[in-house]
This record gives sequence, C-alpha cells and structure tokens, in this order.
Amino acid sequence: MVKEEKLKKVEELKKMIEEFPVIGIADLYKFPSRELQKIRKVVRDGGLIKAGKKSTIIFALKEAKKEGIQELEKIIPNQPAIIFMKENAFKSYLKLVSMKFETYAKEFDIAPNDIVVPAGPTSLLAGPVISELTKAGIPAGVEEGKIAIKKEVTVVKKGERISKEVANALRKLDIKPISISLNVLGFYENGMVYTKDVLELVKTFPEKLALAHQQAVNLSVNVCYPTKETIKLLLIKAFNNAKAIEKMGGVT
Repeated sequence: MVKEEKLKKVEELKKMIEEFPVIGIADLYKFPSRELQKIRKVVRDGGLIKAGKKSTIIFALKEAKKEGIQELEKIIPNQPAIIFMKENAFKSYLKLVSMKFETYAKEFDIAPNDIVVPAGPTSLLAGPVISELTKAGIPAGVEEGKIAIKKEVTVVKKGERISKEVANALRKLDIKPISISLNVLGFYENGMVYTKDVLELVKTFPEKLALAHQQAVNLSVNVCYPTKETIKLLLIKAFNNAKAIEKMGGVT
C-alpha cells in the first residue's frame, strides 16, 4: 500500500471510529472469507466489519478523537478486523459469536467432539478415493459403481488432533465436523474497553444470577431471615417443625 492509499484508509477508518459508538477488534486468523461475508450481511443494518492491516488500524485509533479508544491497540492481532456497531458492546458481542458455522477440518485441528463416519452409500465414484479412505481408517467398498462405507467408525475422538489423511477423507465425504465463530477479542464503548473474558459474561451471567438467587433463598430459609421471597417458605418450615415437635411430644 503506497503512502497516499494508506493515509486515505486511515482517514476512512478514523471517521468510522468517531461515528460509531461501539468499536470492536476481531482476529481473522484461519477464519474463512465466505463465513465473514455471511456475518457482514447479518450486521450490515447496524454495523460494519472491515479487515485491515494492523498498522493501519493502529494509526486510525491514534488519530481518532475518542477518550480511551487507543486501549484497543493492546488487543489487535496480526490478522485483525475492526468492527463498527451501534448496539451496546455486550449485545454486539453476543450477536457476533452466536453465529456459528460448520466447516471442514484441517490438518492439526483438534476434534471438538468424536468424529463419526456413518455406514452407508456415498456419492463418490469408485476409484483411488477408496485407498484414501482406507488410509484414514475408514472401511470402504464399492456398491453399484459408487463407494460405500462398510460400517460406522469413529475416526477421531474428542480432543485428539486431526491428521492430514483424516481431514482429506472427511472433505471427500462432505463431513464438516468443526464449528467456528468469529473470534471477537474486545469492544470499546463510552471510554471503556471490554476484553473477551468480560464480554463472555453475557452468556454465563443469567445462569450465575439464577444460581445466586437460589443460594440467597436457601440462606434466608436456613437462618430463618424473613424476606418477601422467603416468608411463605419460612411459614411452611415453621408449620412442619411444629408438627414434628407435636408428634415427638405425643410419644410415650
């Protein structure tokens, strides 16, 4: 990129940084361009996602007149995208990471679950592919001129690394065992930068809130501390205790 083009790009990003209230950074390493286009279509009514060079994005952040925006520099990866959103940081994060895509496995990928190849016919014509499947540990034969899998087989167990042979075989069989989503590293909003570990709370907070409420109710009942939420439970507890004492008192 020549100097004039780079300056133009920096100015363009700077204007968008100042225009949008919520700015994010994502890591595009190993993220397919086709899936990125799908995400762009989903968010285009309320945002934009632009891939760019790390140095260009850093320059744009330095030029932008927004308090604290430069803190995003700390989380910019080598293959970044800059995200512009109108919704708040947590809603934007949830929207982006909730879009998951099934994709082919690559060599050295880690299996997220057991990868199973089912038994039955395939659309593959008989030929050298049989030897490729066999090398991957997939028992195959020919039925009516097409390749068929003789029996169901688990080619990779959860947590194991996927070999080149298995990855190629799965692609031939059109099996997509890997689920991916955009790797959002952080968002800026109102002078604050929320990193991924904080943004992840948007997914776990409702569960934690429900658990905290239940634990508070249990504590209130156990120490006999009456509240609006526990008074009925305490009355039931008192009634049951009274019945138990009465029963014990009647024993001769």
